Amino acid sequence: MCGYEGNDRGLPPAAASNEVTTVIWRTRRGHRLSRPFVATNPRICPKKNIFVRLMDSTGEQRSEAQDKRPIGVCFLEYIKGSRLSFRTYQTIVLVLTFLAYASYHATRKTTSIVQSVLDPETTKLGFSHWSRFYFLSTVEGTEPKPRLKDGWSPFNTLVGTAMLGQIDVAFLSVYSLGMYFAGHLGDRFDLRILLTIGMVGTGIFTSLFGAGYWLNIHSFYYFLAVQMLAGLFQSTGWPSVMAVVGNWFGKKKRGLIMGIWNAHTSIGNISGSLIASALLKYGWGYSFAVPGLSIALIGLMVFLFLPVCPEKIGIESEEDSMLKSPKKNGITEPLLVGRSDEKEKAVGFFEAWRIPGVAPFALCLFFSKLVAYTFLYWLPFYISHTAIDGSYLSDSTAGTLSTLFDVGGVVGGILAGHISDRLDARALTAAGFMYCAIPALFFYRIYGSISLYWNIALMFVTGMFVNGPYALITTAVSADLGTHSSLNGNSRALATVTAIIDGTGSVGAAIGPLLTGYISAKSWSAVFTMLMSAALVAGLLLTKLVVAEVSAKMESARLRANRQQRSPVPELLRSGSLLLDMNNSIGYYTVLWSFNCMLLIAMEGAMLVEMGSILQILSRVDKAQ
Repeated sequence: MCGYEGNDRGLPPAAASNEVTTVIWRTRRGHRLSRPFVATNPRICPKKNIFVRLMDSTGEQRSEAQDKRPIGVCFLEYIKGSRLSFRTYQTIVLVLTFLAYASYHATRKTTSIVQSVLDPETTKLGFSHWSRFYFLSTVEGTEPKPRLKDGWSPFNTLVGTAMLGQIDVAFLSVYSLGMYFAGHLGDRFDLRILLTIGMVGTGIFTSLFGAGYWLNIHSFYYFLAVQMLAGLFQSTGWPSVMAVVGNWFGKKKRGLIMGIWNAHTSIGNISGSLIASALLKYGWGYSFAVPGLSIALIGLMVFLFLPVCPEKIGIESEEDSMLKSPKKNGITEPLLVGRSDEKEKAVGFFEAWRIPGVAPFALCLFFSKLVAYTFLYWLPFYISHTAIDGSYLSDSTAGTLSTLFDVGGVVGGILAGHISDRLDARALTAAGFMYCAIPALFFYRIYGSISLYWNIALMFVTGMFVNGPYALITTAVSADLGTHSSLNGNSRALATVTAIIDGTGSVGAAIGPLLTGYISAKSWSAVFTMLMSAALVAGLLLTKLVVAEVSAKMESARLRANRQQRSPVPELLRSGSLLLDMNNSIGYYTVLWSFNCMLLIAMEGAMLVEMGSILQILSRVDKAQ
């Protein structure tokens, strides 16, 4: 054991002054060793390579570690005059990572808003080549939306739509491949620096895409190269923010907390849509330049204020704070406690793939993001080129209306996280939402063009079921698997596992918009069929995990029932407990199928409204005759 020989408070003289003092090291055999110790105020700015636990007059422990706190955090503590609390650090982490990834999505959403301006030439997109039953808004003799602008070469040619699709798939391909390397780097280097570089680089290349407007650039390869480099820098975002949040928050209520936090995806899409739509009237270049500048500025905030993990800034986590106070154990002398220098070994790429649950969830996210990113890139284009209640919406109005899909995604993410927490069944929740997305997609295609109100309602419901499992898998599921019991407590796998899951999903995110660019030239009905098929496959991929979760729930309920039958409790209470166990086992199905039934009831109402409208038209025709 070792301790200070100092004043009566147990603090070295340097705690109250800037002078050099000597730390007396008292070993267990009573030997005394000394070494210089320099500090201006060890509570605020500890010297490097020293880890001390100082106990103040109230007996509370305080941790001091290597001074790896960001400059902004040191400034806040200087203003406050004391260390920030653990809750304050958690708040800083949530806010900064929320803003960081929202800005990433804001820059991605810009492309989908500007597509209609770059390629205003329309074909018969939105008009079905299938039967009238499948697309009720088809009106014979109705011409497509007329061409109002000349667009921007080379995207205003006959192959302009395909070229935009190629740019999207190039961006997402580089993004998905870069994600694997970014996760590998994230477990080995400073996440704050990695995230800052990614955000600043994303801002630069997003702005360079918009610079083509002022520099009068019409080279397809220029825009292709800029988007590919932007995708490379964007790949650092998700593994970094997920690893940082995972370092600061435990498993308790992880699904709900991350479901709320994951609203950054939809908030970013909404803000990106609104900003890009509002700036279109000044020139499409501004729609890229402003989000690019914004993400670079937020990246600077991340560099100044983001604490990566509690250990690097010398603060106790919630688990450490639960330890017994030394004063309660009879220890009254302040101690100098050594911290182990042993570092956890980062998990390899292929080793992370072998973690139970990583492969099925990664493949499920492949199809889930295929659906979600098809809406992300093509929904504004689809709305502006589809007659809603017999009329077409402008590009800016379509971009604004498409944000309601993301509003539904916010609700779906929170709902999926809360349900998975209450039932402790991640796979069951994700699969259930994907199955419910199938009828939602079908009815949005059929009834979305009846009126603006139906379009809004169905778009919201579709966004809720499509983005719900996407949000759950990329947050709570990734964090759970990154701290899986098979890792034996090794926390250095979080960024790698997150990168594997989201990187695999991003491959699907690249394929979806690419296929849509080609399939939509024939029929949007075929596009929706592809999306419904992808949602079905996503749910089926989790079947094995769903069966395992249901079996575990049933076995747990059976064991509790057996214990209650052997315990001397009244029969009424025993039956009530058995009923509660049964409800816990089937509660998830009740919730999901309730949503499904509500959706079906709403669709039945839509059919009645449609039939009523048809009858009114027929009655008017009869009266006219």
